[in-house]
Amino acid sequence: QGRLVESGGGLVQPGGSLRLSCAASGFTFSDYAMSWVRQTPGKGLEWVSEINKGGDTSYYADFTKGRFTIDRDNAKNTLYLQMNNLKPDDTAVYYCAHKGSTSYRGEYYHSNEVPSYDYYGQGTQVIVSS
Repeated sequence: QGRLVESGGGLVQPGGSLRLSCAASGFTFSDYAMSWVRQTPGKGLEWVSEINKGGDTSYYADFTKGRFTIDRDNAKNTLYLQMNNLKPDDTAVYYCAHKGSTSYRGEYYHSNEVPSYDYYGQGTQVIVSS
């Protein structure tokens, strides 16, 4: 359902910040909880965060430890991920995703859980290095 296009990745020094964006089109963005996941060569796919349809409830992986903030602008059909105090371990390709179900409200996942999604964007590369 539709298209997801991530942007905002890049090279940043440890301790720096990036704001990722995910532009949605071709579906009713406000009908779906949205998520961020990341792919690293060593750890595979990791769940990062997700937010409910209205944007008032969000969930975060433990490793974000208050460094990341997810939000959304339903008027602009855009999902965001603000990442502060970045660490080399945050180096990954970041994807926005959704489950393709309007009844899904979002939830928290433990670090050993890898949720599946029906729709993903193409990803944006984040490299944290000095």
